Formats: sequence, structure tokens, C-alpha cells
Amino acid sequence: MSLEPEETLNSTTSDGETNPLKMSQAQDFGQPKQIRAKTLDPEAKVFLKVFNLMKRKSVNRTNLHWTRLAWCLSAIALGRADAVSKITTRWIPGPHNSIELKLYWPSETAGSKPAFLWFHGGAFVMGGLTTADAICKHIALASDAVVVAVRYRLAPEHDLYAGRADCLAALGWIAREGHTVGIDSSRLAVGGDSAGGNIAAAVAQRYVTGGGAALRLQVLAYPSTNLVDDFASMAENASGYLLTKDDIDAVRVLISQDQPDLTDPWLSPAFNATLHELPPALVVTAGFDPIRDDGLAYVDRLRRTGVSVELLHYAGQFHGFLNFSGVLRSARNALDHIGAALRRALNAHTDEPAVDRTLELSVPSNLELPLSALRMGRDVVLMSLMSGELLEGWRCSMARRMLPRNRWTMALTASPFLNPVTACRAIAGQQLAQIEASETYSGNWGVKPGTSPLRLTSDSTSDRANIDRA
Repeated sequence: MSLEPEETLNSTTSDGETNPLKMSQAQDFGQPKQIRAKTLDPEAKVFLKVFNLMKRKSVNRTNLHWTRLAWCLSAIALGRADAVSKITTRWIPGPHNSIELKLYWPSETAGSKPAFLWFHGGAFVMGGLTTADAICKHIALASDAVVVAVRYRLAPEHDLYAGRADCLAALGWIAREGHTVGIDSSRLAVGGDSAGGNIAAAVAQRYVTGGGAALRLQVLAYPSTNLVDDFASMAENASGYLLTKDDIDAVRVLISQDQPDLTDPWLSPAFNATLHELPPALVVTAGFDPIRDDGLAYVDRLRRTGVSVELLHYAGQFHGFLNFSGVLRSARNALDHIGAALRRALNAHTDEPAVDRTLELSVPSNLELPLSALRMGRDVVLMSLMSGELLEGWRCSMARRMLPRNRWTMALTASPFLNPVTACRAIAGQQLAQIEASETYSGNWGVKPGTSPLRLTSDSTSDRANIDRA
């Protein structure tokens, strides 16, 4: 596989050789202008300070069960559990055993709805339907599509091929039989985060090659599309940002026990020599992510091939931040963007061209505090607001389970009068640390390199119209 000669940013293999997958720095292909913020976003900084107080060991066969349990509990506790209309479970035939699907329905409106298949993250060895729950609920509400979470087989109990075979089978079943459960099989999209992003990219490639119906969108959140090589971001973000180099090295041991060929495009979709006819993509990347440059390199290849990509680059965030929507506003912002992109792509009557742009999103603090004691005080206040909002989320979730399910009780539990910390935090965020979005590349609307980018701001779902032109 080769790329056209351009000015490149090299990555290195384990042998120290130049990686054949090089990331173009040409502005024409929309790489972010700020790859990594000077500092973490304020909420991310506070979150990681607390997270890094816990001593933990990299995953191995001995502690795999407890590591899986810890990740599951973290996702449950720190994700925001939005209230969807209903959740149903379906078992379908799989290549080995039956595959469990969990369907999140955003509303009870009549008629078939489009579907978005979500493949959870977890480094191929962890995660499941529970860890994906908060993400799927948020996307279902934001997109008005049925989100279908897939439980796929994990390593090391199974080889790397097993999980993606399950996911491809799930997509095939939805395409053939979705109408039996109220899904419009002509309007489908796939997506996933981290390892799930790898699987989503591979499934999209295999589905197109196999002549499947056209997918409307592929959503890849900080994807690992190249399982072979280490990029520059691996050394830059080796430790301290949730996912570490030691974690990645430990996972490589677990997933390599069967000695798979990691250059196989079915495992490393970045090694596919042909990316033509793939569906448009929405890719989320984070500045403090050790596999950040992997995702950016794949964006570059897609755009060079002619695939439209909406890149959302959060320069001050870390790998895995979408799972913590209960405490991170940037996570909710990214999920809102994913929902908006799906709503556009899955619209039954849309004839608009796919979005091809780069949005750089960050949370610069507007409050300058020169004294370290004052900065520490700000962190304490922010931590208190984050904790308070998390507790309010738990309370609302419990109330929804105990009270009758109707639009009045749902409106009541979401009322700002019963969620004062959330309301205060929203005001504080608007004043002190608003999420800023800068459109630095537009393949659709003709933004030329060197011109002033469009400055946008967003802090909540209600602000999506200020970001999305569609």
C-alpha cells in the first residue's frame, strides 16, 4: 500500500523503521492546526487528577476479570443515563453462537426508523452492552434513530476475528430482517469507539466489498485502525491520560496469543489498499490520546481517496472521554455532534452532499488565576460541581425507574429546579470555560488554507444549531 508523495509526519514500527502509513500535513486535507492543547480541558484535568490517584496494573490474564468489572462499574457510574422511550433485547443467529443485540428506541412515533449499529470499545478484551449504555442512549435521543448495541466475542477467550465476524453478522441481520422489528433497513450506519472504531471501520470495508446496501455513515471515535505501528502520539501521551503505553503493550500480548497477522486489513483497516466507495465518516480524535495519530492518519487516507470526513478534534481531551458524559461536558458535546451527523445522514429525503470539514473543539479557561492556591481552589469548585451533577444524574435515573414512565415525569426529572447543580454548572461553563469550536477546514464550503477560520461556540445540545450548518 502506498500514498501519494506529500510532506509527511512519520511514525515508527517496533523495529524503528519508517511506517508506510504516513500522515499528510498538507492543509488541503484538513489536519487539525492544534494537534494537542497546551493543557488538558479543565474538567478533563480534574477528572484525571482523581483517576490517577488510584493505583492500577495493566491488564493481564490474572487480573482480566477484575479489570473488566472495574471498567464496567466506571462506565455505569460516570456515564449520564438519559431516558429513552424503550429498550428491547434481541438474540439473532451468529457465526458461532447467538448474538445479543440491545435496541434503544428514542420515541414511540409510528413508522420505521433508521438504525445505527454501535460496537463498544474496550481494547478488544473488555466492555459490553453495559459499558456502551450511556453512549447509546445519548446518541439515540440526539439522532432520533434506533441505536443497536452489539455484544461481540472478546479476546483472549476468542481470536480477533471472532468479534468482527459477530458485528458483520449483526449488520447483515439488520439489513435483511430489520423491517421485522420496525427498522428501515435502507437507512443504516455503523460506529464504535476505540477498539469498536477499529471494528466499525473494518466492517464498513467488508460490507461494501461484499456488495451490501450502501451505508449512510461510519462513526469512528478515537479508532485504532493500525494494530502494528506506534505513532508519535504514543510517546507524547505515554502515561497519565487514562490509556497508557503500558496498557497498549499489555493488550498486544493478550490479543497476539494466536499470532494473528495484524497487517490483515480485516484486523487493521488502515492497511486496506482500496478505500473507494466507503460511506462518509465522522471521526472523533483527542489531543492527549496515545493513538491519536492513528485516527488522524486514517482521516487523511479517507479524504485522499475521496471519502468525505467530518473530523471532530478535541485537543484538550483524552482517550475514552465519551464514556464519562456524566461529568465531562465535552463528552456530551461530542455525542450531540454524532447525533446531529446521524440525523443528517439518515434523513429519508436528504440529497445534501456529505459533510467534509474539520472542527477543532477545546475549552480554554477565561479565568486567569496566577496564584497556585487560587488555581487549586478553582479545581475544587469544578470538582464539586462535577460531583454534584453526577449525583443529580443518579437521583434522576432512580426516579425514572420508580415513577410511572410518561412525558410528565420525564420532564419533571429533567427540570432545572430539581437539578440546581447542573444549572449552576452550565452557567459557570458559559462564563469561565465555554466549549469553543473552530472550523479550520471545509471541503464542502470552500474554506481555503490561510483564511480565517469560522469561530463557533457550543456548550449544550441547544447550541447544536450554532455548530451545524445543515
